[in-house]
Amino acid sequence: MAGSLFRTKSIDRLMADGGEGGESGLKRTLGPWALIGLGIGAIIGAGLFVRTAAAIADRAGPSVTLAFLVAGLGCAFAGLCYAEFASMIPIAGSAYTYSYATMGELIAWIIGWDLVLEYAVGAATVAIAWSEYLNKALEMIGLHVPYAWCHSPFQTLTGADGVVQHGLVNIPAVVILFLLSALLVRGTQESAFVNGLIVITKMAIVILVITIGWGFINPANHTPYIPAPTHYTDSEGITHAYGGIMGILGAAGVVFFAFIGFDAVSTAAQEAKNPKRDMPIGILGSLVICTILYVLFSHVLSGVATVDDFRHAGREASVAFAITKYMTGYAWLSNFVTIAILAGFSSVILVMLLGQSRVFYSMSRDGLVPKMFSDVHPVHRTPYKSNWLFFGFTSLFAAFIPGDIVGEMTSIGTLFAFILVCIGVWIMRKRRPDLKRGFTVPAMPVVATLGVVVCGAMIYGLGWTNWLRLGAWLAIGLVIYFGYSRSHSKIHSETA
Repeated sequence: MAGSLFRTKSIDRLMADGGEGGESGLKRTLGPWALIGLGIGAIIGAGLFVRTAAAIADRAGPSVTLAFLVAGLGCAFAGLCYAEFASMIPIAGSAYTYSYATMGELIAWIIGWDLVLEYAVGAATVAIAWSEYLNKALEMIGLHVPYAWCHSPFQTLTGADGVVQHGLVNIPAVVILFLLSALLVRGTQESAFVNGLIVITKMAIVILVITIGWGFINPANHTPYIPAPTHYTDSEGITHAYGGIMGILGAAGVVFFAFIGFDAVSTAAQEAKNPKRDMPIGILGSLVICTILYVLFSHVLSGVATVDDFRHAGREASVAFAITKYMTGYAWLSNFVTIAILAGFSSVILVMLLGQSRVFYSMSRDGLVPKMFSDVHPVHRTPYKSNWLFFGFTSLFAAFIPGDIVGEMTSIGTLFAFILVCIGVWIMRKRRPDLKRGFTVPAMPVVATLGVVVCGAMIYGLGWTNWLRLGAWLAIGLVIYFGYSRSHSKIHSETA
């Protein structure tokens, strides 16, 4: 029995099962720039604005730029491994598919189930935040969504007059999930086009903040660039290591999650025109562009305002506060930042929903989940039933559950996937050195080992409560695997 649990699926079988096959396959429409756009769309969200402010205030001060470089390096290790796999196995499914080829069906199931945390639950979490920022945008024109219709039934708000408001359902979050799911059903090419427009919009605003803000940098705010080591207790009573090397490393752990999303590019491998060439370009290109923008943005932000400004302004409002207070004549730019955050959230949700449906598309083709997840639309050639099923699933989370409950589960699920991909590419180098690769990871096994170490350290830093949540989620997945998936697995039925 143990042997069958870890039976791998051969590369040849993966490629044969992943053929376009007329009505049963996905349509190859994405070029390198579209893939880079998907990567940037998934990476640059509100994390750039919120995480940067938190890292400056609690951890690193102006040396937050070094923290972004450390976090970017950690992502690069995993990104290189993703790029080799994507060029070698250009099939939808990302880490799930790679694990099936290297570590066997049980590990593949675990990672496929784990990716639900990153993509589906992550999309719901981001949709909740999108709803919050929609109200910020509506306030610019004197409108707002009533509290009851943009919060879950578990949330309440006590006003200055003592009146308590109760949430009922988060309608804006459901609406954005519906619109983006409908766009994905319409077609991947159309989705990539809309994503490209969103990416251009939010990148333009980020670049605008960098170019205008550069002239308002106060050199005194960058002195000393690496603050002396000390400790800082935030408004919630949590004490952080501030300054020095530990401050930089702690900040790297905070801003790391602003990079999450580049791996979603690999889920679209089966829709790339030339995956062996274009997938590495999409994955690594989006990482490089985002790292450069992150470093420049954080350098400007930490130079315009003081550390105390970021400590006393709300995290969500701190960037807008810095612009309004210090960038004289450019108060309008703070409104643009809100628009950039809304745009950023939209593209993150879009790419997460795309990634989730493609992972379950591959799992369905292998028999591990029901066939409906791999049913392709006769006209648009998209997994439309999967898109609508995950719309329903994510809507339940977004409409009725507060976002902070599931937010960190998204991060731990992502890091777990990164570790398995780093291990898997090393295994495949040993087992199939003859396999043609459009891209190869340099300095193996050093890069893969560093990827495992860095991502493992990030998981350690998330704390035992998140380890327990991950364990509980995986336990539910194992029940489903042994109760349904193993008996329906195509490989298992062929070898039984």
